[in-house]
Order: sequence, then structure tokens, then C-alpha cells
Amino acid sequence: MSKPLPAAVRTHLTALRALLVLTVLLGIAYPLLVTGVAQAVFNDQANGSIVKADGKEAGSSLLGQTFNLPKQNPDDPDEAPRPDPKWFQPRPGAYDPTASGASNLGPNSEDLTRTVEERRQAVAAFDGVDPASVPADAVTASGSGLDPHISTAYAEQQVQRVAKARDLPADTVRELVDECTDGRSLGFLGQPGVNVVLLNRALAEQK
Repeated sequence: MSKPLPAAVRTHLTALRALLVLTVLLGIAYPLLVTGVAQAVFNDQANGSIVKADGKEAGSSLLGQTFNLPKQNPDDPDEAPRPDPKWFQPRPGAYDPTASGASNLGPNSEDLTRTVEERRQAVAAFDGVDPASVPADAVTASGSGLDPHISTAYAEQQVQRVAKARDLPADTVRELVDECTDGRSLGFLGQPGVNVVLLNRALAEQK
């Protein structure tokens, strides 16, 4: 009759077997199952909700972009960006996915107050509206700094400017806005929003 293994050895062997079983189940089988289900049922979302233009990847509908005119002096790193009037503009921000986050400036910050007021005047002049009517999201970045959505009010404010710049009927542009408007989450959370990336992609397809 063989001598039983010491208790310490049996404990370690049991732990090793548990480790191997859990590694196979949770480290291999479960991730493969979840990945397979995601690819089969939510293929577009699982692969980044990629937006394509002329068959090429042009961004993601989950990640905002800037729509600016080319730099007048490409070698000048301090040249301020100039928004392109032919495109709907997103919320303020650089939209750098490697530097997501808010400014952390609070409502009592003089720097934030000054920046917001400067943005308000600039947006009002760009869109040809009264500064008092400029929506809050036109002058403040989102919490992540990457949100591709703007409010329906900010989208409506830009309709006339975009229509004029593209020589399109305002009603045509407004229809595109409606098509790219997302409703409230779960039907009751938050407010409707307009995806600027998808909206500008739809604009680009207009002939």
C-alpha cells in the first residue's frame, strides 16, 4: 500500500488542478464564447463601429473628430485651428483618443468662464447667431472629450450655415440631421443627440 502524500503536497496539487481548470474555463473558453457571440450578434459594435468612406476606414461613430480647414502654415504648431463652414462642428476639444478626459475646471474657475465666453462669441460669429442663443454644448467639452454627439439645438443652429456653404436646401440638411439623431437611452435617459461623425459622412455623400 502506497504511502499517502503529505497534506501540504495534496493541498498544492488541488490548487494547481483548480488553477488549470479555471484557466481553461475563464481564460480560454469564456473569452472565446463571448467573442464569438459578439462577432455573430454585434459584429459592427464589436469591431469598433467603424465608419467608411469610399471603402476606406474614416473613423468610428463612437469617437468624435474635428472638421477644420487645412492649416495655412503647416509648420506652425501654434496656429489656431479654423473650423470648416461646410461641416457640422462638434463640441470643443482635440478629440485625441490617447488623452481622454475633462479639464477638471470647476464652475468657479475664472479660466473656464473666460474660455467659455470666448468660445460663445466665436461660435456665434461663425454661425451668424445671437451669442445668447448659443447652446451650452457648443462651448463646453464632454466629460470624456471624445463624445461625437451634439445637442439637437446645436445641430439646428448650424443648419443654415452648412446649407449655405454647400449650396443645399436647408430642408435637405435638416433631414440629414433628423436621420443622424439618436433618441434617449432606453427611451427615457438623457436627451436626444446628433452624431456629428455620421452626419458629416451623410453630408459628404450628397451630390
